Amino acid sequence: DPEAQVAAPFARPSWTPGGGSPPLTSLLTPENPTALVSWRWESPPNVTISGFIRYAKRVESAEILWITPGGKTFVLASSKDTDMLRVDIDGRDMSFKQSLGLSPFEDAAKTLFPERGSYTLAALPADNIEEARVTMEMPGKKRGLLGTDQRGRDVFRLFLFGIRISLLVGITATLLAAVIGLGVGLSAGYAGGLFDALVMRVVDILLSIPTLPILMVLAGLWGKGLWQLVFILGIFSWMGTARTVRALTLSLRETCYVENLRSLGAPTFYILRRHLLPEAFPLLMANVALGVPAAILAEAGLSFLGLSDPRIISWGRMLQEAHGFGAFSTGAWWLILPPGIGIAVICLIFLDIGRTLEEMADPRLKKEMAR
Repeated sequence: DPEAQVAAPFARPSWTPGGGSPPLTSLLTPENPTALVSWRWESPPNVTISGFIRYAKRVESAEILWITPGGKTFVLASSKDTDMLRVDIDGRDMSFKQSLGLSPFEDAAKTLFPERGSYTLAALPADNIEEARVTMEMPGKKRGLLGTDQRGRDVFRLFLFGIRISLLVGITATLLAAVIGLGVGLSAGYAGGLFDALVMRVVDILLSIPTLPILMVLAGLWGKGLWQLVFILGIFSWMGTARTVRALTLSLRETCYVENLRSLGAPTFYILRRHLLPEAFPLLMANVALGVPAAILAEAGLSFLGLSDPRIISWGRMLQEAHGFGAFSTGAWWLILPPGIGIAVICLIFLDIGRTLEEMADPRLKKEMAR
């Protein structure tokens, strides 16, 4: 689950120098009723203890102790006249802080880890233990390849899930725009006359309207769902494809074989489907590849402005949350660079693919680039 908390908030990537401790886990078992913890860092952000100890027979008192390098002993859990000791402790719990003699505003982790050195986690009594599984977890200030965000989630996992959403929105919205643009461009270019002029004026008007404000208004009116966003991006991205396909159709409409087909009484739909569409398809694919970066950037912009579904993880949403929780001001670069670089790299890849497809569809472009 990418939403699961895996470590302390704002934990740095594990490969960075400094920045505190990695996450550690200490385990008590029947074979090892005492565990040594070598601590070489500052105090962890939190401590959790969970598990149980079952004895072969009842004991007067069962305890789990924590001994600091200075010899100070803390009773983490205890029970009288029992054959089983259960423990489920979070260092942030008020009751646990009170059991350590702390106020609600003091940090239990700093009290349990006052210095660097060797600590001891021990179960008493250590004999007659039939079954035991006690885990003491110290979520460190370093975690994983890209650290954690403000909620302790793994940034690398969020980054991978963001690829899926960004590509889904970018490709789907661009395909929708390509289908609309293909239909409008073919019909306007082949029909010509007043219909062509009217359609092109509508295209010019839509191209003159600033896209982002319109997308913001429609996203606010139609909701923040994923498919609403895809639909909004698709219906406001088809104009460029329509003009390109229309220009190609105008040139093909006057060719000899199209004139011959018309003179033989071939239906318009047959001419468009059988002859003009295959000619326009390579150029259409190039336009699709070139349109994906624009859709990805638009989705990232809307997500950054808070106009996308907050339940969906995307690179734009990651940047929006990083900005909202102060990553830019606190220097938490591992929350900013991965989604930012990811958006840039994906856009450059699709731009390169689109340029290559354009050169394949029109070899004259390759000659112009070679000059």
